[in-house]
Amino acid sequence: MPPEDPSGTPAQMSARTGLSVVLAGGGTAGHISPLLAIARAVAEAAPDASLLAVGTATGMETRLVPAAGLEFATIDRVPLPRRPTLDLVRLPGRLAHAVRQAESVLERAQADVLVGVGGYVCTPMYLAARRRRVPIVIHEANTRPGLANRVGALFTRWVGKAFEATKLRHARLVGMPMRREVSALDRAAARPAARKALGLDPDRPTLVVTGGSSGAASINATLGASLGALAAARIQTLHITGRGKAVTGGDGRLLEAPGYHQVEYVDGMENAYAAADLILCRSGAGTVCEVAAVGLPAVFVPLPIGNGEQALNARGLVEAGAALLVRDSELTPDWLTREVLPLLGDPGRLDEMARRAQALGVRDADRTMAQMVMEAARG
Repeated sequence: MPPEDPSGTPAQMSARTGLSVVLAGGGTAGHISPLLAIARAVAEAAPDASLLAVGTATGMETRLVPAAGLEFATIDRVPLPRRPTLDLVRLPGRLAHAVRQAESVLERAQADVLVGVGGYVCTPMYLAARRRRVPIVIHEANTRPGLANRVGALFTRWVGKAFEATKLRHARLVGMPMRREVSALDRAAARPAARKALGLDPDRPTLVVTGGSSGAASINATLGASLGALAAARIQTLHITGRGKAVTGGDGRLLEAPGYHQVEYVDGMENAYAAADLILCRSGAGTVCEVAAVGLPAVFVPLPIGNGEQALNARGLVEAGAALLVRDSELTPDWLTREVLPLLGDPGRLDEMARRAQALGVRDADRTMAQMVMEAARG
């Protein structure tokens, strides 16, 4: 990051103050991925800064955060009961205990700034930071902000959001912090090597299908029933089924068809993005923002449960003509044959969708959030 003025570069400030940044978030990859991207950008902007990530003992962060090389601490998980139960009676005591734990974490870290990205861990961390007068920086990844970030936004003016439509106090559009391997991806340049690495034909139209790291049974089933039509159209498919979600036939063996490649997981989705001409996937916030950043045409199949936020996440790209959207219940082999096959056979339309997607992509959100951290520390 270039210096802004002689007295205020992030690196100089870090050397001068021993900047300590605590980052809170977890539960799902949708929270952890932006947290790690922000941490990386802060470390680049302020190389002498100390970084500590805080989560709960039951979330994915227990594995992903240490694997990324970050120091990690935990506090108790305090979910908000959705129905009147004994847990609701116990809530004040549990929350008070978690806030005390959070205060202890901030004190031990001598925190100058708290960065929160959402999840159960953030509410007590925000309350503790408020009590200790530690500046708070928030990133909201979803179109509908979670309760923790709605609480935290009451205490700060440093709030970033991934989607323009998100309604959150003091929030400004910054995009989605993501790994540089994704945000800096040149799909056209990376395509030959990516297809080779994934065992794909370098020249055939390529459909990538994924339900995320956990897989999606309905997407897997529809694709399995569509292999004949895809093969007849000479379309090759990379089917990322999800861990432990291999798709088999009646004989218990993995499905096979010409041009069909099944894997449970891809280490580095940038390779899948580069290899694809079109992706069929859920519309979680991270996926939608990554697809836009790399300029990849998409067919979104929003998760049919929850509060409908996945459909809202996809709306901007769909309305811009960069993506299609189909309800989970309407994703059938007939729909795929009618809508997806002609699209894969129309390079001009795919190129236009890619251009429109990339025009909406934000590729520097991690750096913007790091700069917000520096502003909060100074302010």
